[in-house]
Amino acid sequence: MILKYLSGRDWFMVAACVVLIAVQVYLDLRIPEYMNDITDHLQMGTATEIIVRDGERMLVCALASVALAIGTVVLSARVSSSLCHRLRSMLFESVGSFSRQDIDGFSAASLITRSTNDVYQIQQFLPRAITTVVKAPLIAVLAVWKISGSAFEWTTATVIAMLVMLVAFSVMLYRGMPYIRRTQRYVDSVNRITREGLEGTKGIRAYNAESKQEGRLERASSRLLENSLSQVRIMSPMHAMTSSMMNFLVLAIYWIGAGLIQSASGQAEQMSLFSDMIVFTSYATQVISAVMMSTGILRGLPRVMVSSRRIEEVITHEPSIRDGDGAADTGERGEVVFDDVSFTYPGSDRETLSHVSFRASPGETVAIIGPTASGKTSLVNLIPRLYDVTSGRVTVDGIDVRQYGLEDLYSRIGYVPQTAVVFTGTVRENVGYSRHDGAVTDEEVERALDVAQLLDHVRSMPESIDTDLAQHGWSLSGGQRQRLAIARAVCKDPEIYIFDDTFSALDYRTDRDLRGALDRETRGATRIMVAQRVGTIIDADRIIVLDNGRVVGEGTHRELLESCPLYREIAESQLEAQR
Repeated sequence: MILKYLSGRDWFMVAACVVLIAVQVYLDLRIPEYMNDITDHLQMGTATEIIVRDGERMLVCALASVALAIGTVVLSARVSSSLCHRLRSMLFESVGSFSRQDIDGFSAASLITRSTNDVYQIQQFLPRAITTVVKAPLIAVLAVWKISGSAFEWTTATVIAMLVMLVAFSVMLYRGMPYIRRTQRYVDSVNRITREGLEGTKGIRAYNAESKQEGRLERASSRLLENSLSQVRIMSPMHAMTSSMMNFLVLAIYWIGAGLIQSASGQAEQMSLFSDMIVFTSYATQVISAVMMSTGILRGLPRVMVSSRRIEEVITHEPSIRDGDGAADTGERGEVVFDDVSFTYPGSDRETLSHVSFRASPGETVAIIGPTASGKTSLVNLIPRLYDVTSGRVTVDGIDVRQYGLEDLYSRIGYVPQTAVVFTGTVRENVGYSRHDGAVTDEEVERALDVAQLLDHVRSMPESIDTDLAQHGWSLSGGQRQRLAIARAVCKDPEIYIFDDTFSALDYRTDRDLRGALDRETRGATRIMVAQRVGTIIDADRIIVLDNGRVVGEGTHRELLESCPLYREIAESQLEAQR
């Protein structure tokens, strides 16, 4: 599944690894031949110069084999790093195209694990796999071929040892696979709980729930630990069995060899058998070492197969929301129309929005208000296609949003979500985030910050707009994070602004000043504003009142006070609370 993502350059390096390994195996198998020659020379009393010459050749083979092994490791590591870099990029690109529904289907914790732990598993496994997959079969086949002409008893003992190991390894893998498959799911669970604990630190401490959170993590970690221990108990005998089998095979070869030597007819034949036994032992241990190399791969292969499958699921997943066929320019700029829109969340049997219709024109501020869970956020999420409508249609500039290419649609919208997102980096980078070329001037950044009523605060920072912000913007207050997100949208200068309850953390004065600045600076754009406070939307050109996903009122503040009981109730309750 994963090897298809290797590039042409990667395959060239793999081919180079194969050549280096083949030469290395040849050199490794030449060493026992030199050992045989040296043994024969010693038995025959050959001149020391000849023995030294063969010893030097054996040393050259050993040193050359080491050099080739180092070259193989370097090349295979480069292949692994290149592949995993490509996989991370593909995962990031794929997840970037996911809708909210797709992310929820995988879960954020699982997507993080797949991009980190699963890719790491492949990066650790691949260099060893490239070496072993080529080297082990070559050593085994060539070594068996070289010993095939030796005594039948020795060959039989070697074959029996290999069969015993293969059967044992097959049983271990069969029993261990279920535990290996479960491991990554348990890692996802631990990551999810850890992430919740880090992000919810304030709430956990406020409710003295540290022990409860620790208990959740302890239970998840215990499941992972028990699963890992079960896997280890099943798979760990592999290496020990291979080492023991090698010792038993050497013992068997010597035991059989002793019998053959005793039954030999003459001294010359005995010396020949002794020399053959030494060489056969060397080749037999090469065969077993090839099997030992394979055990490491066999132990890691199931986990890598699971990781590969999980990565492949993300890369090949078809996003539920995809590019449309493209939209022709209609000449409109910023008009948004909801035409009999109904929406139900995937997997739910209850409509969140039901037959919603309204129009927001360029230069107009349309506010949306209603009780909690009335569908306000769901409604504005349909404009940038975070979800698609169930029935009806949403149009931007007279064209159904489902016909737009996603980049084209997003370029028209400045979206400020409920939870303000602050990216790691400077104030300048956060405000100019929509400029992919990074070409945002000081004047543009300061203008956006001034509109968002944040310029004075930023100027008081140590390096002004080039000040680095803490991760997630924790060095800023909730209201400052909201205003930074608003400045980001203003700097983009889109046709349509969507403010999803982004004034909730502001005091009334800042709220009023910010809305006034927005009215002046975004006069030609369409502004759609979700709010909980009547004071925030009191000057809107039109207010849409939602209740249980339906429009129950539409008009100005004064009109709704007279015509919409729900709006009047909300307004009166808030005004009374302010007294």
